[in-house]
Amino acid sequence: MTASQEPAAAPSFRLVYVPGVMPDKWVRIWRERQPGVPLGLTQVTAAEAPGALLAGEADAGLVRLPVDRDVLSAIPLYTETTVVVVPKDHLVTAADEVAVEDLADEIVLHPQDDVLGWEEPPGRPALERPATTADAVELVAAGIGVLVVPLSLARLHHRKDLTHRPLTDAPASGVALSWPVDAHTDLVEEFIGIVRGRTVNSTRGRRQSEAEPKKSEAKKSEAKKPGPRTPAPKTTGRGGDGRTKQAGGPRRTAKGQKGGRPRRRP
Repeated sequence: MTASQEPAAAPSFRLVYVPGVMPDKWVRIWRERQPGVPLGLTQVTAAEAPGALLAGEADAGLVRLPVDRDVLSAIPLYTETTVVVVPKDHLVTAADEVAVEDLADEIVLHPQDDVLGWEEPPGRPALERPATTADAVELVAAGIGVLVVPLSLARLHHRKDLTHRPLTDAPASGVALSWPVDAHTDLVEEFIGIVRGRTVNSTRGRRQSEAEPKKSEAKKSEAKKPGPRTPAPKTTGRGGDGRTKQAGGPRRTAKGQKGGRPRRRP
């Protein structure tokens, strides 16, 4: 069998996602709608995700914003609440929420895989930056400091001896569906529809743009069809005043009398 005779490879869809994102629901819907197209799922770090997409290692990714819009398309999905992770007996647990200024005297751990993009992290810096968020959580449990992360990462690294509180004026992390700008395939469009909640029969997005010309042509054809005509009244010629006389009974004057001169009273 020559190379040209080899059967085409079966289609597949490769999705990467970053820690904290839960793609389970969208993956389940994909498998229901596309049983013949397997979906490969790989977790990568937030820093690795853009490179994986640009290298062709995945068709799309659930990533953290921002991304380079010159090379990656992105549809923002949601923005997470930012929280501070502390030991359960920490003073800030007395409040329902915390402001950044409340952490001024705290050692705030700033891991190297931080996703919040601080211009200047709050509080006092630790002697060394933890390599990962998981390492920072361990240091919080040891009483070394506190940690500021998106809520999903606090839940991902949950420990019974730790808790968290919303941090009201901190940067927030947005999650987006992203893919290379030059690789917007039909399968990518299908996954876009799933994360946006489209139904199976929806024609939005690319499918809509393909269907619109057909709809427009149908409307034009419909507009060209002649409608029912109202029959014109029959005429019997023109009277002396130049107006067309209508058939169907004697002409009446303005006073309701039959045509002709009005009768004179005797």
